[in-house]
Amino acid sequence: MNQGEAGPLLHYFQRKQNENPSLAYAIRLNMDDHITNIFWTDAKMSTDYHQFGDVICFDTTYRINRDCRPFAPFVGINNHKETVVFGAALLYDETIESFKWLFEAFIEAMAGQKPKTILTDQDQAMANAIASVMPETGHRLCL
Repeated sequence: MNQGEAGPLLHYFQRKQNENPSLAYAIRLNMDDHITNIFWTDAKMSTDYHQFGDVICFDTTYRINRDCRPFAPFVGINNHKETVVFGAALLYDETIESFKWLFEAFIEAMAGQKPKTILTDQDQAMANAIASVMPETGHRLCL
């Protein structure tokens, strides 16, 4: 993030969390105290996850923000076959460490409940992080 952008972001999350204590967020800093990764989920996302989070799909998408950083949503399907979002993150990179941090933040926000199955692309760093953080979760690849 550019200088001065972190303050408004933190203020936004803190204000929203005061309005809704069910909002959860996590921010990862690098050695220079710069924000690298951001994860968030709200009450609806968390409720949806606890009802429909047995199987989740996780992928990263590029070029939706001006810095071309990976956007990483956790999504699933509800009982009406509609897509539901369980949480989302903006990542600095796609390293094992970033994914491990993200999966740990996601599980913590979801009160320790891990998915039974996670669908991803063939990213090796993602696969290694899943095996490390969620060894009992079945990992399947999307075509």
